[in-house]
Amino acid sequence: MGVKQMSGLCWINGNITATQDARIPVLDHGLLYGDGIFEGMRFYGLQTFRIDRHLKRMRDSAQAIQLSITYDDAQIQDAIYQLLRKHQNASAEKMGQTGYIRLIATRGVGPLGLNPAQCKNPTLIIIADQLELASSAQRANGFSLCISSIRRPQGSGLDARVKSLNYLHSVLARIEANHNQTDEALLLNQHGQIAECSAENVFIVRDNNLITPPTTDGALAGITRELVLEMGQKLGLNCKEQTLYPYDLYSADECILTGSGAKLIPVRDIAGRRLKYSPGPVYKALHEEMENMIRLQYR
Repeated sequence: MGVKQMSGLCWINGNITATQDARIPVLDHGLLYGDGIFEGMRFYGLQTFRIDRHLKRMRDSAQAIQLSITYDDAQIQDAIYQLLRKHQNASAEKMGQTGYIRLIATRGVGPLGLNPAQCKNPTLIIIADQLELASSAQRANGFSLCISSIRRPQGSGLDARVKSLNYLHSVLARIEANHNQTDEALLLNQHGQIAECSAENVFIVRDNNLITPPTTDGALAGITRELVLEMGQKLGLNCKEQTLYPYDLYSADECILTGSGAKLIPVRDIAGRRLKYSPGPVYKALHEEMENMIRLQYR
């Protein structure tokens, strides 16, 4: 019998196993109802990129859905560190010293039925693996976007700032992108305003302005989004949150997607409209600034 190739490692409530061998009970409410939250973050060596900001956002999401996480931040960071040490020992020669962490908290096991009152023990899951949302060719040439028919609810229902396990809106938008043979799908809210892409925040560049939709329009309060606003200010750009419509993207100088998984991705065209630059000078400056920061702080 051959040796099973390890692609990643998974920590579940203190037990570490290969991702392909990891198991959760079928009665976990995270599986049954999407009752849980998650964070995605990059790691470099044994350090996790902006982990304090990710843990803060996770606590905020947990508070919003009244989910108790039984591990404190120090315990979670120690668990991630232990997982990364084992991951590096097992896979460094195959995958290098960088990768992706997925941190998941679910309501835990309970009886069938939506009522979470009988879920007494929340589940915490940490996955260390690889994730690449764009090829080198796509980063060099830029993504193509379609505008999805799926709408991101704004002002009602679950707030987009809660990074919940229910990503069906995004999944359906990605299906539309596949049908349209584009790289990604752009979601609008019910008012026709730009919210975000299926898995990334959206920025546009016009003149010396770097603009992104506010979270009140349905955008996630992204950690990389926050970083890009900081870097943009450092580069002398006029950075702001502002309601955007498709026209604003069609007429922009540049469009940039951001996310912990994606990092930074330039956009080439939107609904068949070719943008002026891809990748443009602002994207290149932001990308260089981010890579320098990672190199100095995390490697």
